[in-house]
Amino acid sequence: MLVGGVGGALALAKVIGAGGCGVAAWQLWRTFPDQVLRRSLVNVFRRGDLYYKIRGFRGREVRSYPGILRVNTYLNRIEAAFRLPVGMDPSRITDAEWLFRQVFGADAELSQSGDARTFVLRVFTVNMAEFAYDPYEVAETIRGMRLPIYVGKSRTGNVAYEMVDNPHLLVAGETGSGKSVALRSILTTLIRHCGDNLELYCADLKRSEFHVFRGIAREVVTDVDGLERIVLRLQREMRKRGDLLDAEEVAHVDDLPADKRPPYIVLAIDEVALLKREKDVMAAVEDVSTIGRALGVFLILSMQRPDAGVLEGRLKNNLTVRMAFRHSDAINSRITIGSDEAAAIMERDKGRMVLKLNGCEYVQGPHLTLPAARELLKDYKINNANVNVINNNHDINNDDVIELEVL
Repeated sequence: MLVGGVGGALALAKVIGAGGCGVAAWQLWRTFPDQVLRRSLVNVFRRGDLYYKIRGFRGREVRSYPGILRVNTYLNRIEAAFRLPVGMDPSRITDAEWLFRQVFGADAELSQSGDARTFVLRVFTVNMAEFAYDPYEVAETIRGMRLPIYVGKSRTGNVAYEMVDNPHLLVAGETGSGKSVALRSILTTLIRHCGDNLELYCADLKRSEFHVFRGIAREVVTDVDGLERIVLRLQREMRKRGDLLDAEEVAHVDDLPADKRPPYIVLAIDEVALLKREKDVMAAVEDVSTIGRALGVFLILSMQRPDAGVLEGRLKNNLTVRMAFRHSDAINSRITIGSDEAAAIMERDKGRMVLKLNGCEYVQGPHLTLPAARELLKDYKINNANVNVINNNHDINNDDVIELEVL
């Protein structure tokens, strides 16, 4: 009996020990990052009432929540994919993106796949760091693009997009947030990549940003009269291009025969809010935003403080891409990108932006100093020295004189 009692006690101890180990293992398993994210994601669905309601047996309401497909852990992030039940509107998830950021942090990114049911949530464990503009890395990133806009780096790598397919860009942000440096790097990239296939016009209404492009751009102006002259010229050019498309029976300048294909035109206006009272100029800018894409004419507009009076109607709708650097408050952020994310960028995060292209994502823009930009552009300024002479004479021809007299 004694032996049996001892054996039973040992067996019981083993069972208890195994059970204790199992409980400890289960508790440890629950603390793994992927399991924590999985539970937090379920809580987001419940807190945000993110479900599809169906009627079950005897009219009973049944809530069908999104299903979590997978949770993967990587070196720099934890990633969860979930799928909506059939019939659930995907906009309910995108409209609740603020809730995902509240729960998972401001650095969380939510993206939607092409099937309209699957979303991917990425929660990053490392911060984005400032980095210098590297022309070789940029060239590799934009290889094959016709009119490339190099944005910077997200947590998953370099970010660039094709402006021909995503026309017209708005860059907004407070002083010192990185907006001016972004404009410098964007235009430098376009000049170096496009060469003779780009005609660049710059309106520097603050007289502080675009002087580095003098002698390279077709014209750099610093007042409203100079900008008015440019938009008159662009309106006339767009009419010519429209007639050419009609004659060739094509819908886009890229579809024209190579010997008839005109270069792309980019008009960059810094501090476009100063044009608020210039009705004629703003109307011409809106015309470019409406019909410019097919004609190969594109806008890059910037402003420090978003102005709802300027960003309204056709112009706002046609600015398909937005770069929102640090904004002073949520109201200004919503004017620019339709959400609050730009107001959450900290003052220390210079060069950080919210890119609104396919949804919103945080991107770190490259740091390109003025001396570095001059060095990268010096050969282009030399090669276009003759353009500078034309600029000084305002490149006025008879058509310009006639149109200005009519006005």
